[in-house]
Amino acid sequence: MRQVSTENPDAASMKEEIIMEINQPESNHNGGMLAFGPDGYLYIGLGDGGGANDEHGTIGNGQNLNTLLGKILRIDVNGKKPYEIPTDNPFVGKANCKPEIYAYGLRNPWRFSFDKTTGKLFCGDVGQNKYEEINIIKKGGNYGWRIMEGYHCFKPSINCDKNGLELPIDEYDHDIGISICGGYMYRTVTLRFTVTIFGDWTGKLFCLKQK
Repeated sequence: MRQVSTENPDAASMKEEIIMEINQPESNHNGGMLAFGPDGYLYIGLGDGGGANDEHGTIGNGQNLNTLLGKILRIDVNGKKPYEIPTDNPFVGKANCKPEIYAYGLRNPWRFSFDKTTGKLFCGDVGQNKYEEINIIKKGGNYGWRIMEGYHCFKPSINCDKNGLELPIDEYDHDIGISICGGYMYRTVTLRFTVTIFGDWTGKLFCLKQK
């Protein structure tokens, strides 16, 4: 961790400290991002560990609350080292659940951002073979992977149980793009509406109008 100088806010100390290390079973889905939320806590996006079909364990990493993979985490880095768990994290004190988890059921939440006005957390979750999705992340929410990809059943491919799952606010298929790249909220002044602007690895840009 680097610390900003109190004398010069444009300078930071070069002392580094590792606060978290997470083993990755495969070579892909090991990126993601991190950002401080409006609550001052650090949010961390982690993929499902890589490979295809999230085949790690009997239910996959995305649905397994006893692993940090396939999740968005929320931690406090302003307290005791290396970090503390916010007491209102949704799985604090629950058996076989990692208390760092804020939301789960994600395949590869590669980019996310907070709406500066509402504080809502928007996340682009990279799909596998067919669908890309964008979600509003809620505390304790299950976003479906590997049960679903976008609005569609994945495993099983038909008649999957959607009860309790948070569906995306939008999706697009691979005829349009192949890998979603997060997004940001933008509020127009003259047109008086709000849009989510996001991109795709192919170079395309999209905007999703919000009600």
